[in-house]
Amino acid sequence: MLSALPPSDPLIGNPFSSFDAGFTWWDYPDLFSAFKPTKTINSSFGSDEPTQNHKPESDDSNRVPFVVDERKRRRMISNRESARRSRMRKQKHLENLRNQVNRFRIQNRELNNHLQLLQHHCNRVGTENDWLRSERAFLRQKLSSISQILVFQQLQPFPSSAWPCNSAVITE
Repeated sequence: MLSALPPSDPLIGNPFSSFDAGFTWWDYPDLFSAFKPTKTINSSFGSDEPTQNHKPESDDSNRVPFVVDERKRRRMISNRESARRSRMRKQKHLENLRNQVNRFRIQNRELNNHLQLLQHHCNRVGTENDWLRSERAFLRQKLSSISQILVFQQLQPFPSSAWPCNSAVITE
């Protein structure tokens, strides 16, 4: 509906009234200098040097700061990109280190559990070994006592009637 109204309609007004006088690019050369080419590139050699047929202009002094600013801008963009890549590499490296720490913690916990199991088993075997040693000492003592009794019986022959347990065996 607004397009049907004429631009001179007092209800709409001119939203760009400050530009009624108009302007041109030569009134603001610094504003439009970024859009002007600064040098010609010789494509056969691929260098950044201007070609032989380049005509120096009168505002060559305005171009030098622009070229320097353009180089600074490109270098700044390149530096930012390099810093971004460096941050990404650092972040990836830190993530890898965190993953490695977590894997090592899990492995350490598993090894600790295995070590505790082996220590428990070793303690149990040591306790059993001590019990078997004491059992062996007790059995040796008993065997020694029985051997002494047998040797004593062989040295002193007694009649079978002197032993009460032997007489009971005979009478039955």
